[in-house]
Amino acid sequence: MRIGLTYNLRAAYRARGFSEEETAEFDRPDTIAAIEAALRRLGHATQRIGAIEDLAKRLTRGQRWDLVFNIAEGLGGFAREAQVPALLEAYGIACTFSDPMVMALTLHKGLTKRVVRDAGVPTADFAAIESPADLAACRLPFPVFAKPIAEGTGRGISTASRIRDRRELGAVVGGLLRRYRQPVLVERYLPGREFTVGLVGAGARARAIGVLEVGLKDPGREYGYAEKEDCESLVRYGLVEDREAKAAARVALAAWRALGCRDAGRIDLRSDANRRPHFLEVNPLPGLHPEHSDLPILCTQAGFGYDRLIAAIVSGAASRRRSDRARVVPRKRR
Repeated sequence: MRIGLTYNLRAAYRARGFSEEETAEFDRPDTIAAIEAALRRLGHATQRIGAIEDLAKRLTRGQRWDLVFNIAEGLGGFAREAQVPALLEAYGIACTFSDPMVMALTLHKGLTKRVVRDAGVPTADFAAIESPADLAACRLPFPVFAKPIAEGTGRGISTASRIRDRRELGAVVGGLLRRYRQPVLVERYLPGREFTVGLVGAGARARAIGVLEVGLKDPGREYGYAEKEDCESLVRYGLVEDREAKAAARVALAAWRALGCRDAGRIDLRSDANRRPHFLEVNPLPGLHPEHSDLPILCTQAGFGYDRLIAAIVSGAASRRRSDRARVVPRKRR
């Protein structure tokens, strides 16, 4: 197939004046090169497109691809991860990963937790705080954990995120509201082990590749932006297969199916004091750096190689392309 690649390059946005943290979700050139090399080893022809502005220009000039391998995170708004998939959907071009509706939903952690809770998936009690005035109505027992409601790569998470009393709650939530200009998710703190589960496929055919336990070398830290940026020295990852890990895989798979995610991604979980894993959040557009991103790290440890991961992602998107073409019925002339 002829496959186009859409992405946001971190360096390009840094050159435009965006900060290191603002571009944390964007990709480095070696990530794009790794994906492109894997696609070519799998027998596909590739063409680099770039960000949504580049995609729009090419589409209006009439350029088309059999499939687009999309890892563009987007810039601005709760639906930013849905921007490229929505544009491609409008042009009838299949792309990798979840559809625009799922991408828009899952970036908003509060709405996502409502959906998985309604589906019977265990998740900690929570409140969405939109302004300091909402804090008076928050009656969650302490300790609680606070983070921006629509950020990725651990942005807004630090040691201050674990909150012990109402004074800290006001200070931390107020700071996050001012800094990120979006609601803050406050949820009951879960003191147990932290996991991330890698998944491939969709619906009944979805399956967990493995369960990675996330262990911080300094137990006083939280798994936030700083830890993810310097994961090689601050984080210890290990594939686990014990009873609690298997329970985490079951919870992750139930959440993945309830949300309608597809192709590949990760679900983060944490256990309560009784060792019961709870859903934290989902990443339906996972980082794909072969050595730095959580999903490829997990796949490597599980014996599910990088090329095999890329092949699974393309296979899911290609199957939708074939089924979409099969559903096209010519209109009758009136």
